[in-house]
Amino acid sequence: MTKQSDALPVLVIDGVTFVDFAGFVSEFSQLLCHGTWNGNLDAFNDILRGGFGTPETGWVLKWVNSDSSRIALGHDATARWLEQILLTCHPSHRASIKARLRDAQRRQGQTLFDMIVEIIHEHGPGGSESEDGIILELL
Repeated sequence: MTKQSDALPVLVIDGVTFVDFAGFVSEFSQLLCHGTWNGNLDAFNDILRGGFGTPETGWVLKWVNSDSSRIALGHDATARWLEQILLTCHPSHRASIKARLRDAQRRQGQTLFDMIVEIIHEHGPGGSESEDGIILELL
């Protein structure tokens, strides 16, 4: 018996090839045929819908060594990322970004890894954009 995912294209990222968010951005961008992702999570969400170099219909994102990524994209990386967002965000967003930054500095709240995984899951089975058919395999 085969799983539904056996017939889908498989794209692979390796968590040992990067140690920070910029490295993840670079690693994921290598999967794209038509451009480079700049690290914006809204744009990441758009990329997962297809048409930006990922398969147009369902596909499997196989994330090997994901435990390394969980560490690399943990609270420290999240705090650095939020500090950068604070520099350019709209003034109306500063209070919420500062609150998220304080949480990250206390090692609380969602990490970048958590946010990325959540976005991917939204495009897979049971997600709000499940029609995109993305299956995440954390290995």
